[in-house]
Amino acid sequence: MSETIVTYVDGLQFVAVAASGHALVMDGDAEVGGKDTGSRPMELLLMGIGGCSGMDVVSILKKKKQDVKGLEIRVNGEKAENYPKKFTDINLEFIIKGKNISDDAVKKAVELSMEKYCSVKATLEGSAKISYHYRIVEE
Repeated sequence: MSETIVTYVDGLQFVAVAASGHALVMDGDAEVGGKDTGSRPMELLLMGIGGCSGMDVVSILKKKKQDVKGLEIRVNGEKAENYPKKFTDINLEFIIKGKNISDDAVKKAVELSMEKYCSVKATLEGSAKISYHYRIVEE
């Protein structure tokens, strides 16, 4: 079991402390009563799927002896217009930077993350349409 403790601070600000002991601040826009001192919860969700899949992809590519110099995951979410304004579509673009990176290795790494390993993506499945693509930048 994993536990996170989220504590109210002031206005719309909350501090979350994860089981690992790491903390982060969440807050709302000033226009809705926040002070803009932290990320929004829905932003954290997009960060979570990007981080989860990124860790998978880097780990897999390193095991495949790929010379990865960098990885950027651009995660875009489209929200429903009506409440609860959940994400209806999430798209991930993996930008892999390195030397002589194999297209087949990247394709397999991204597919393994998205279809087997990324627990955040698996949790969101059925709630939002999740799509992904990649590109390789030779350095």
